[in-house]
Amino acid sequence: MRYSALRVLKEGLTGNKGWKPAWRDPEPQKNYDFIIVGGGGHGLATAYYLAKTFGQSKIAVLEKGWIGGGNVGRNTTIIRSNYMLPENQPFYEFSMQLWEGLEQEFNYNAMVSQRGILNLFHSDNQRDAFIRRGNAMIMSGADAVLLDQDGVRGMYPFLDFDNARFPIKGGLVQPRGGTVRHDAVAWGYARGADRNGVDILQNCEVTGFQISDGVCTGVETSRGPIGAKKVAVCVAGSSSRVMAKADMRLPIESHVLQAFVSEGLKPVLSGVVTFGAGHFYVSQSDKGGLVFGGDIDGYNSYAQRGNLPVVEDVCEGGMALMPMIGRARLLRMWGGIMDMSLDGSPFIDKTHIGGLYFNGGWCYGGFKATPASGYCYAHLLATGEPHEVATSFRLDRFLNGHMIDEKGQGAQANLH
Repeated sequence: MRYSALRVLKEGLTGNKGWKPAWRDPEPQKNYDFIIVGGGGHGLATAYYLAKTFGQSKIAVLEKGWIGGGNVGRNTTIIRSNYMLPENQPFYEFSMQLWEGLEQEFNYNAMVSQRGILNLFHSDNQRDAFIRRGNAMIMSGADAVLLDQDGVRGMYPFLDFDNARFPIKGGLVQPRGGTVRHDAVAWGYARGADRNGVDILQNCEVTGFQISDGVCTGVETSRGPIGAKKVAVCVAGSSSRVMAKADMRLPIESHVLQAFVSEGLKPVLSGVVTFGAGHFYVSQSDKGGLVFGGDIDGYNSYAQRGNLPVVEDVCEGGMALMPMIGRARLLRMWGGIMDMSLDGSPFIDKTHIGGLYFNGGWCYGGFKATPASGYCYAHLLATGEPHEVATSFRLDRFLNGHMIDEKGQGAQANLH
């Protein structure tokens, strides 16, 4: 059914008895044209665009758990396109443009809130770097505004501008950045994909690949074997484990990224703020809680939980930025498994195995990239060629020396 204000009113007056499940719960078919391994945001978006935009059929999404149980529901909800490198910036700006029309596109309230993102700088060198980044954003069609200290003070007067170690000297604003309700993105894409004929198979874990003479012809699952003409993997932090079943070793490490929510507070943050002298980013939810995060835990793990030293480090960053939160209580915390590539940038590419494709290595950027990742992956699957904004996201770029090192940290996954 199609959602509308009139439908909500009608159901409210008739006891809400007419609502139907948002998507079907079908049994697996023996064969599909396309199998998407991973029912997170990227997998569901891929299936949605593959069916709706590229007109493909016989598509299945295989999810080992439930829809929304992975990273798509375990992040800090931030969207932005404030990158600098020419391989990254057009891609993330394309994603931002898709975010702006997303709710109308799939008829679902994803709570897209473009309330702006402010990146603070604390030194002259950092200011110069932000000027370069802002110019790169503007050249790609994005929006960027450089603020001095008075400009930042006008937005957030409660920040600690006189911090002896980390004085706030200004910031770079992207007014079109903001937040989106994370699990609503998963539900919206799942519902949209289902409406276009995609089978969403939950509790269907991939246990192996059917590979013969260098060609992938399907997958082995906990619900039996399923054949396919093309198999597309996008499983975030589990990428290395899943692709190992096809005897592939990826330039990816898995790390835990923790996120936090405080108790509900009165409205204080209108947008997203990032601390430039440490790794801390924060926004405020509609319920009043401060939603924030920081660095990944410094060890490899597949567990969706972290350790206390990072909690302390993130809270120290928050206190250095705005000491007024010192008496606020931490309400809850969680972890997501990050697939950290060695240069900090993602992969959307076909593998050396015929019919087997891979999407991963998103590091911190996975959620904001969801629409563009799905669209570009669907483009690759449908046409056999990479989308024009994703031509550099190749698996062999380390062999060719074409790293996309946005942060300038080198080939150290734990630093990206």
